[in-house]
Parts: sequence; C-alpha cells; structure tokens
Amino acid sequence: MMIQSVDLTNCDREPIHIPGSIQPHGMLLAIDLATLKIIQVSNNTFEFLERQPQDLIGKSLSALFDSQQINTIQQCLNGDFESLNPLHLYIKHQGKNLRFDGIVHQWDGVALLELEPKKMKGKANFFGFYQQVKGVITKIQKAGTMQQMCQVVVQEVRKITGFERVMIYRFDDDETGIVVAEDTNQDIPYLDLRYPPSDIPKQARQLYMRNWLRIIPTSNYQPVELIPTNNPLTNQPLDLSLSVLRSVSPIHLEYLQNMGVAASMSISLVQDKKLWGLIACHHSSAKYIPYSLRAACEFIGQVMSLELANKEASEDRDYKIQLKSLQTQFVESLSQAEHFLDGIAQMGSELLALVSATGAVVCSRDRLICIGETPLETDIPPLLNWIKPQLQDNLFHTRSLSQVYPAAESFKAIASGVLALEISKIHQNYIIWFRPEVMQTVNWGGNPHKPVEVLDDGSSRLSPRKSFSLWQQTVNGCSLPWKHCEIAAIAELRSLIVGVILRQADELALVNMELRRSNEELDSFAYVASHDLKEPLRGIHNYANFLIEDYGDILNEDGVAKLQTLVRLTQRMENLINSLLHFSRLGRAELIRQPVNLHDLVQQAIATLTISRPQDQVDFRIPQTLPIVECDRAQVNEVFTNLIGNAMKYNDKPEKWVEIGFLSTTDKPATSPYTFYVRDNGIGIPQEHQEERVFQIFRRLHGRDEYGGGNGAGLTIARKIVERHGGKIWVESTINQGSTFYFTLTAEAMG
Repeated sequence: MMIQSVDLTNCDREPIHIPGSIQPHGMLLAIDLATLKIIQVSNNTFEFLERQPQDLIGKSLSALFDSQQINTIQQCLNGDFESLNPLHLYIKHQGKNLRFDGIVHQWDGVALLELEPKKMKGKANFFGFYQQVKGVITKIQKAGTMQQMCQVVVQEVRKITGFERVMIYRFDDDETGIVVAEDTNQDIPYLDLRYPPSDIPKQARQLYMRNWLRIIPTSNYQPVELIPTNNPLTNQPLDLSLSVLRSVSPIHLEYLQNMGVAASMSISLVQDKKLWGLIACHHSSAKYIPYSLRAACEFIGQVMSLELANKEASEDRDYKIQLKSLQTQFVESLSQAEHFLDGIAQMGSELLALVSATGAVVCSRDRLICIGETPLETDIPPLLNWIKPQLQDNLFHTRSLSQVYPAAESFKAIASGVLALEISKIHQNYIIWFRPEVMQTVNWGGNPHKPVEVLDDGSSRLSPRKSFSLWQQTVNGCSLPWKHCEIAAIAELRSLIVGVILRQADELALVNMELRRSNEELDSFAYVASHDLKEPLRGIHNYANFLIEDYGDILNEDGVAKLQTLVRLTQRMENLINSLLHFSRLGRAELIRQPVNLHDLVQQAIATLTISRPQDQVDFRIPQTLPIVECDRAQVNEVFTNLIGNAMKYNDKPEKWVEIGFLSTTDKPATSPYTFYVRDNGIGIPQEHQEERVFQIFRRLHGRDEYGGGNGAGLTIARKIVERHGGKIWVESTINQGSTFYFTLTAEAMG
C-alpha cells in the first residue's frame, strides 16, 4: 500500500484556537454581552464552587457576584480590558469568600470570564509589582548589546519564577528558531541550538501575537470540556484565542513530554507588529505561577520588546557608520565621473566593502565591469536575465543561489551569495555583488525532520520528534547571510545614485539653497556657542570664585570644595564649547593649499610640545626625511600636534619614544597618496575601540583626569582635517605595547 505523503505544515491546519476545552487550573464562564447571562461553562465548576455546570447555565452573573463586582466586570468589558485585568473577585460560599483572579475578554459578542483561585495570601499591590520589576527594567535599559539584554532577561525571569530553564528563543528570517540566551540548572544546555519552523506552527505564532503570555502548569493535565460544546449564540465552537486557560494542542503536549518538560510558560517578544521571539520557561515537574508573578514577567517581556529596536539599532553600529562613510565616498566619486560605469570602476574596493562582498559586476546595456572574484563574463547575462523578474523594490538577494538558480552550481564556490540592485531599468544599469560559499555546521536541537508514524489503517501521522540532543548538519552552497544593514545600505545607495545621475538643474539649485540654509544655521550655532552659551557660563564661573573669595571663611571645607568643583566644571564646559566650536568651523573654513615641508613642520611641532611638557622625556624618531606635500599648513600641523601629543601623553613606560614617518614603496605612482604614521610604545588601545569609537568627539577611553586630562576632541578634529584633504585615518594598536596612527593626504607630493 502506498503511504500518504506528509507535508511538514500539516500541523499548521490544527484549529488550536477552538479546542472546546480548557486547562484545569481555573474555570471559564462564557457570558452573553447583551443579557449578562452565562451561556457556557467549563465542566469543573463543582471543584471550585461546589455547583454543577448545569446549575449555572442560563443564570445571570448576579448568581455568583454582588452588584459592585458585576459593575467592575462591565467597566472592564467597556474599557481597555488588557490594562484592567486581572480583577480581584470573590464568590460567597458557605459563609466565606472564595477569592479569584478574574481575567475578562470579549470576542464576537461573548464575554469570557476566566477565574483562577488565588494561590497567594494578601492582595497584589502596585508597590510589590514595582519592586519586582524596577531593577530588571533598569538592567534591560543599561544592557549595552542585544546579547547582554537577553542574558539579563533570562536570569531575572528565572529568579522571579523559579523555573529550571529560561531561554530567549529568536525567530530568523526563514522562521527557524534559535536559542540565543539561557539560564538553567540542567545538565544539557540548549544555547545556540536551532529548531525548525514546524516546531511552532503559523497559527500558534498568531496566537502568541494575540496573547502575550501562555502558561501550562502541567503537561499531564486532563482537559476540561466546555458545556455545552458549542457557543449557543453561533452554534460554533467557542473561540478561545484570547483565553488564558485555553487547552493546549495534543501535539504540543506530546512535544513537551518528549522534551521532559512538565510545566512551561512563554512570553511573546514583539517588534514592528511581528513575533520576534519568545521567553520560554521550562520545568521538569508541575509548576503553577500566580497571576501577579506572571504579570511581572509579561511586563518584562513588553519592556524588552520596546527595547529590541534600540538594541538592534546599536548592533553593528560601527559597521553601519562605516557603510555610511562608504556611501558618501561612492556618491562623490560618481558625481565627479563623466560616465556612470567609470565612476563605479574607480571605487572598486569601496564597492565591495559596501556590503563585505568578494566580487561585483557593474552592468549597463552594452558593458560589463567585473571587480574582484566573479563568475565568468559569459555567465553574467543569463544570471542577470534570471534575476530581473525576481527583483522586489529594485533588490534581490539570496545566500544560496544554486538552490534557486541551478545553473549557479558550477560557480557556487565564488558566488553562492548574490545581492543585486537595479539602478535603471530603462538604461539597463545593474550592480550584482557576490559572496563565496562557506561550509557551515548548523547545530539543531534534535533532527529537525519530524518522524512519520504509519497507523494501523495505513494512514500517516506527523508526530513530534523524541530527541532534542545536539544534531549537526553540514550545509554547503551557502554564503554568509546578508545583514539587514547591508541590504538597507544598498537600497539607500540606489536613491543616492539615481539622485546623482538623473537630478535636474533645478533640483541641484534646491540642494544649494539647502546648503546655504545649513551654513546659516551653523553660523547661528557658532554664535550661540561663542556668545550666548559662554556668557552665562562665565557668570557662573565668576560668581563661584566670588563666593570662595568673599565667604570662604564662613563656609566649611565641604562647601568650599563644592564651589571649587563648580569652578572646575565651568572650565571644563568652556573647553568643550571651544572644541565644539573649533570642530564646526573646520568644515566651513577654506583650505589654503600650498607646498608644505612636512619634515620642518613636524620638527616645529615637536619643539612646541617639548617646551609645553618639559616633564616628559621622550625619544623622538624620524627615520626618513618627510616629503613636501601640497596641503593646508595650519590644519596638517594640528593633525601632527594632536597625534604626537597623544603619543606623549598616553605612555607609562620608563623610556618613552615616538616615531613619525611615512610608508613608501618603489612601485608607488608619484601621484598616489602618502601614508603617514605616528607610532609610540605607550599604553595601547583596546581592540573594540580601534575602529570608530576612538575618533568620536568627546569620547575618552580613560577617566577625565587620567593621563593629563583632556576633552576627547583631538582625534575627532584630526579625522575631520584628514578627510577634508581627501584622506583617511585609522589606528592599529596592541594593549601595553603601543599604538600606530596612520593617515593619508591625497594632494600630490611636491618632492
């Protein structure tokens, strides 16, 4: 007999929102909104109230609650029930009050009132809730990276709930899930393991979006059916999408039992109205979490959801800044080139760096320019013809080209990853970037393929897998994935390129007008910085000194110390304002280019620094005579002064030395830029600060008063000057061994 083929999305069709039953840790009342009469109940009311379900059906809510409580329930139904839940309700029984947490929702003309008996004495209050979450929220906001935030959340949720394992489970673009953070006392870790999309089917994800918290106190429970089975108003199963007690899919319960999980809780993490992931909590024995603690965990999940965008924006921040800089260089090159393709060809390495590609092809109607490692030119036209119909919003990207375009199998070693940009359909202008195949080992939490059981009648059943131990899969034909920031940079690049190529003269005039307005605003800022800000600052400074002079004998030592601190702070603020003002003026000041003997210039800078710092005994080394270069003398002098001064300042060696030189090669064209350097044997710079942070304005890597103090503007100013000369500046450093700052000047050397 032929076995029926099984689609891994079979479980996607399970109607989990209408199970017809609930979990037994509470009871459910379905109420007609028009009459406030009970029309359905769960078949466990006797356990909680000693009243049979049939005795409650058709009764008004007044049979259970007094008028004040009924009014509270109605207000909740008429208002924002999401923010008003839970209600603190009680039902009189044999002379005592049975207390419940009441959760109210309404859906299609039916109100759902779910009642969970209070497990904790006393009444939850805002102060207790605030104390539970205050510290957690602060830690979430202070976490520097996404990974740090995830780790904070799993640790704090586990501390609050006592679950044996708490994980952050993030969904990738292909809907696979990966455990990105974990806190557990169990021997087997799940961290970094992947799980296939079918483990959490589509309709389950939709319910996670509607109901942010899901709890299963025990996976071995017996479902409690609803009486009657269907909603009497519609004669259809009651929709329990918003129900907290909604019974769980048998497939999911089997899945949990296969994992050895007896109790679980999940909290949705939502970003941009999409399910980003889950906070997943597991326990090997039954575990009930009171509503107050669940509310605290749900609030933590909501705060984390709000922080996701901030943390993702800070991810790869330095890389994004680099992309922006490359975009600018790219557009500037295009604007100066006579032909579109020629302009791009001149930016070959930058074009690759823009998306960390190893090859690229620039196409027009009748020309191809290949940069780096690319398929053969004969392979490009058919590939481009295949890509064109796949474009969406002028873009196409894949990390496994051979899977969707079989002809790419022959060149997957150099072009498994493809990112294509359509610049102009009319002119047939395209850019295609390539990335090579990277053999990868993917760690799965068990074999991701669900096993198929053949039943006695010959039919087949897709059952949850029973193994969740490490299962490794070798993946080939794939490149490293394209990052969202890279795709966004390319999308933005198209707009910039189109602006350069197609913008008309009147648009150019508008840009000039905007530039004039920006300059006027900059001038206005300079005026405010130099006058309006400085004047009150000087007043504070002077009056603080007056107080010290006139009332120093009256004030105690602490008062005098605080005034002296105030004076120092005003001096520091004035220095910051002056640095900011100087930096803003650099961009507007005209470069006075002239032949400058850099050897003499450096000697003068060394002499000036030596006089100003007689306490520093430094061995200055200039291994070869520096060239004469056409540049702005004053500004380049400031670059060398800043770099040499830093080399002297940040040095704790008994024998300090600073070397100033340039790199030269025999095959270097005469018009190529020189690469100058300032090298020292000082304290060095940590690797994580070498790319961009060290050049950020007012960013000091040490305490304000360490190593002679400073305001952190020197390197920012140096970079601004170098970039105005068409060059770039970077640093290479080793902690406790020293640093080397390199920079280029693109002006032609004079000899």
